[in-house]
Amino acid sequence: MAKTTKGKASRKAFILQKAATMFREKGFNATSMRDLAESVGIEAASLYNHIKSKNEILEAICFEVANRYNSNMDGIEAGNQKPIVKVETLLRFHIRQMTAHYEEVYVSDREWKHLNEPYLSNFHNQRRSYRKRFASIIEEGISRNEIRKIDSSTAVLIILHAISGIESWHRSTAKVNAQELEDNMVMIMIDGLRKQ
Repeated sequence: MAKTTKGKASRKAFILQKAATMFREKGFNATSMRDLAESVGIEAASLYNHIKSKNEILEAICFEVANRYNSNMDGIEAGNQKPIVKVETLLRFHIRQMTAHYEEVYVSDREWKHLNEPYLSNFHNQRRSYRKRFASIIEEGISRNEIRKIDSSTAVLIILHAISGIESWHRSTAKVNAQELEDNMVMIMIDGLRKQ
């Protein structure tokens, strides 16, 4: 019995992975369940044994990514590091998510607006809350004189948009390796924030 459950779980994970790729390439609206079934290599009717709807797939992708980000933030907030170190740790985490889990992160960042209620409001609130938590770490750094006096909300938006730009790195044919990319981005952004 355990084998069947595991097989079903791994099949669902495979479907979610394929769906993330298709949603990124074609967009959520332009991807049909038939397209997805063909990509997975099963009949469209069989797909419904694993997934109820296309919206369920989007929910699973978005909230899995959100859970990873929120769990990481919980650990960082609970730590005793200086705020500038917390910001660097967050940056490195975000960059690694974009390089290692690009498809899912891209979809959760670009396609979440297609979620149905109540998931849409929930996800939107989580995004807003996450940015506020990030901004409060920057504000703490400003108050401790580690970070320049800047608008923390603007800083968070700039940081997150810069990291989402890693999609061009994925398309590049002459790219630096992932560690070089991470180190270069962190150096540029942290040096920009750090009070000299």
